[in-house]
Amino acid sequence: MTAPQPAPLTGLRVLDLATLFAGPMAATLLGDFGAEVIKVEHPTKPDPSRGHGPSKDGVGLWWKMLGRNKRTMTLDLSRPGGRATLLRLAATADVIVENFRPGTLEKWDLGWPELSAANPRLVLARVTGFGQFGPSAHRPGFGTLAEAMSGFAAITGEPDAPPTLPPFGLADAIAGLTTAYAVMTALAARDRTGEGQVVDMALIEPILAVLGPQPLWYDQLGHVQPRTGNRSPNNAPRGVYRTADDTWVAVSTSAQSVAERVMHLVGRPDLIDEPWFATGADRARHADVLDEAVGGWIAARTRTDVLAAFEKAEAAVAPVQDIRDVMADPQYQALNTITTVDDPELGPLRMQNVLFRLSATPGAIRWAGRPHGADTDEVLTELGLSPDDLTALRAEGAL
Repeated sequence: MTAPQPAPLTGLRVLDLATLFAGPMAATLLGDFGAEVIKVEHPTKPDPSRGHGPSKDGVGLWWKMLGRNKRTMTLDLSRPGGRATLLRLAATADVIVENFRPGTLEKWDLGWPELSAANPRLVLARVTGFGQFGPSAHRPGFGTLAEAMSGFAAITGEPDAPPTLPPFGLADAIAGLTTAYAVMTALAARDRTGEGQVVDMALIEPILAVLGPQPLWYDQLGHVQPRTGNRSPNNAPRGVYRTADDTWVAVSTSAQSVAERVMHLVGRPDLIDEPWFATGADRARHADVLDEAVGGWIAARTRTDVLAAFEKAEAAVAPVQDIRDVMADPQYQALNTITTVDDPELGPLRMQNVLFRLSATPGAIRWAGRPHGADTDEVLTELGLSPDDLTALRAEGAL
């Protein structure tokens, strides 16, 4: 039997200085695939994500996911001892992820010149609302602002209703994914050059990138994408439809063949012969007719019957699921998308598994988020600090 291979990022050391979501999520993704991640928090002001959202027995549940696979320590970077200790840590690290406002690390003499002098191979990922320069760089920035500024909110919602913001950290999540990719790109460059570099990640940019060709449309055609609710300007029928048992299903007909199958299924093959049915854009202009046909057929049947009929017809449909449905969904169960993690504070926890599967070197959740500062002494002792050193740092307020 072939011996198990180590996780692909084993040996990579990451210092997570960031708070809330985008930066910490990037570090979480690296930790999921074997990186050693050390979460560095202020001694008296821990990452606010620990208290964000619902908690159980006083323990924040969001943190249990965001803090997984991370050792936790405290350090006040504004104190001389904290600064000196971070530079010692930086000398042992491959990556630092931070999300202070531009100029904050520099104020503490911990900017790129000092960090790169301590470790020329270091990759410094700087995650901010608006980037490191420009007229908005020093403004406080959150995902909500990125969702508004990027154009996302402007195209989300019903045509006659206000712009709609997502009820979760969408821009932060997209930036977290992108930051992890950017870090790996910088590390690949380091493999060739031997030198680290700075990653400048602005929350307002990755979400704009995933919105599609809007800048190109506007540049070339002056076209501004409107709000269309659940409809698409590119195909129809497309949207969510209520079933007879008061649940919802989503239908997509991005492919012409699928659109034709749906019309056969709902008993309206005559519409396929209409001249406008031949392209998705033309079908979208006749969405009222198509929605009436599809919505009426679905409204007369239970969700179970609708899903079975669509599957038999090889047409694209999915139930609109809440988290209760997701946790019981057989496809998610087959993929092990929700996994169980044993936690010494709360017992067994079910949460999202690692983001993707690798056949030879898979990632894993080794532990859920740990208490504030739980590993401070262990990490600093490994760094070479003595008990007297730790006592002095605590006396200074640096730990």
